[in-house]
Amino acid sequence: MPLPKLPTKPAALLSVQDYPKAEAGKAVKPRIAIVEPITRNKEVAPQARNKPVESRKTDKAPAENSRAVADKPAKPADTRPKSSTSRAADKSGTTKLFVLDTNVLMHDPTSLFRFEEHDIYLPMVTLEELDNHKKGMSEVARNARQVSRSLDALVGDIVDDQIDHGIPLSKLGNKDAKGRLFFQTKLQNADLPEGLPVGKADNQILGVVRGLEAETPGRPVVLVSKDINMRIKARAMGLPAEDYFNDHVLEDTDLLYSGIQQLPDDFWIKHGKGIESWQENKHGTGYTYYRLSGPLVPTLLVNQFVFIEPKNGEPAFYGQVTQINGKTAVLQTLRDYGHAKNSVWGITARNREQNFALNLLMNPDCDFVTLLGQAGTGKTLLALAAGLAQVLETKTYNEIIVTRVTVPVGEDIGFLPGTEEEKMGPWMGAFDDNLEVLNKSDSDAGEWGRAATQDLIRSRIKIKSLNFMRGRTFVNKFLIIDEAQNLTPKQMKTLVTRAGPGTKIICLGNIAQIDTPYLTEGSSGLTYVVDRFKGWSHSGHVTLARGERSRLADHASDVL
Repeated sequence: MPLPKLPTKPAALLSVQDYPKAEAGKAVKPRIAIVEPITRNKEVAPQARNKPVESRKTDKAPAENSRAVADKPAKPADTRPKSSTSRAADKSGTTKLFVLDTNVLMHDPTSLFRFEEHDIYLPMVTLEELDNHKKGMSEVARNARQVSRSLDALVGDIVDDQIDHGIPLSKLGNKDAKGRLFFQTKLQNADLPEGLPVGKADNQILGVVRGLEAETPGRPVVLVSKDINMRIKARAMGLPAEDYFNDHVLEDTDLLYSGIQQLPDDFWIKHGKGIESWQENKHGTGYTYYRLSGPLVPTLLVNQFVFIEPKNGEPAFYGQVTQINGKTAVLQTLRDYGHAKNSVWGITARNREQNFALNLLMNPDCDFVTLLGQAGTGKTLLALAAGLAQVLETKTYNEIIVTRVTVPVGEDIGFLPGTEEEKMGPWMGAFDDNLEVLNKSDSDAGEWGRAATQDLIRSRIKIKSLNFMRGRTFVNKFLIIDEAQNLTPKQMKTLVTRAGPGTKIICLGNIAQIDTPYLTEGSSGLTYVVDRFKGWSHSGHVTLARGERSRLADHASDVL
């Protein structure tokens, strides 16, 4: 039987006429010719010309295959425009237009890029206020200058028409910012309630929000401000207003990591299968280690403290998580600093949390320690005692550096005379009180001995101001940051990154006593580092719960 006619082009389909007709009573086995692809601009070798044509069997006739291919409709091209917004915008239908107040930009200079797929609108009065606050060395002035540089980079190489249509916020490499930036280019004719001064900046921003609502009906226009009174005025005028929450680490501070977890009474029953135990001598102290597995292991973090209260005559257990490898964890027993023989510069732990804190403070492998607690829980006293013991006794560190934020509780008393340490002296009254307590702890030294010890202590403690920390590097120092709840996350990063080799940083604070404007418990720098450093093998955190100052102070903390 003759073969069908060879195709002249690669991948050409054979027609029905190219196949021979079957004789009566005989079936024709269809064959599909496979042709070598033709290479252009190249001469075909003689061996290729004489190469026999291969064939293979198929279940369907080529005519049927050709009809199937011809009858199958081609897939239409997707001509729909690709949406540049995220899923949240697709579900709601439209994106929001956020009008930013000046205090939001000065609080967080990266807030322009924190609104995901939504658009940002900046009134002209906001730019004017940024220009007024850019001078100086304060944190607000630095943030204002950073915002100005970001805006200059966004509008640097655009044409005039693009400003009206919005500038993509992802232009500078911020992939999460999918919205656009709009500037006020014309006067908004919006009627404000009678009695509101038109020349005030806040009222002008409120007028812009009302004008945008009238221009863009159906699209949500929201004012974002850190000023509580401005948000109240906006809501009184029927305008939507929100606080800036993007800088909040936690919405509920009750969920803040405490560094302590109580184990259930049946912990050893559920986790005792295949347990391993051994003893090691570490830093001159013997410790017992337990390697175990069980359902609670995934909830544990490195350097987290665990305990089981004594019950039914069974002894208490206090331990610390030192390793987590998959489904197994290693627990280490603690040194009892509540015993007089383990006292630190004459100070012993009075409760469980203080014992946990001293285990962190006296551990040379722990480079970063945060202590939270209300007034009178012993944060400063424990940190100073541990610092003096490791500077003057064990010689682990060279000196103690103490710093804090100079935010007054009441009215500012004005400029202070003297050197840097003399200016910081009034702010360090808490350290002077604790040093006096530590100096009196050595009752056998006598009056002259205590005076000499006090002079030695003073020579090893340096008081530094936060204003001169940038660019410095501390090597083999014991750095104590007091009142850390008044620091912003950016200031906290500046301080922590000053640490050089062999330096230990201690952050003390009470997030319930924040004196810095625009800072809350959720946006404090202390909350920020507690949440970011949890689980790191060289950091630890303890929340002190029980006050030990006096019964009067404890009662005042509870009822006032």
